[in-house]
Amino acid sequence: RRRYRKMNRKTIFCFLTALIMIFVLAGCGGRNSGGNIDNVQIPDWKPSEIYSDSDIEAAFQTVKDYFGNEFDGCTLTKLTYPGDTYADEFYEWAEQYDADEAIVILSSFDVDSSGGDGSLNPDSTYDDWKWILIRNDSGNWEHVDHGY
Repeated sequence: RRRYRKMNRKTIFCFLTALIMIFVLAGCGGRNSGGNIDNVQIPDWKPSEIYSDSDIEAAFQTVKDYFGNEFDGCTLTKLTYPGDTYADEFYEWAEQYDADEAIVILSSFDVDSSGGDGSLNPDSTYDDWKWILIRNDSGNWEHVDHGY
């Protein structure tokens, strides 16, 4: 009887320990919370002869969606359309990605003390960060690259 009781306690202890470990590991392996996009400023831009306002707004939304999903520990503070003066760059990006169109959006964002995913400088601000988006057949914008 005594042996049975000890084994039973031991089994329960092992089971509870394993259960706790599962919860701890599940918490550590969970998805990042993503970047903060709650208060992004979008200043007025000069009307474009290349893109409609709705095209540019859709590009902003594509950047916000990507940032919100991928830039853990960062806060997006500003998005701007740099203007049609970037037209040559739009063309080069479209050609590089074999797309009908490309657009560049500029952003500013803050990084918290974690350094985002570790590739960014902790407690810093990034300005004029480029977002390269492409699309085909006037479809949805697709993020293909970002950085300086």
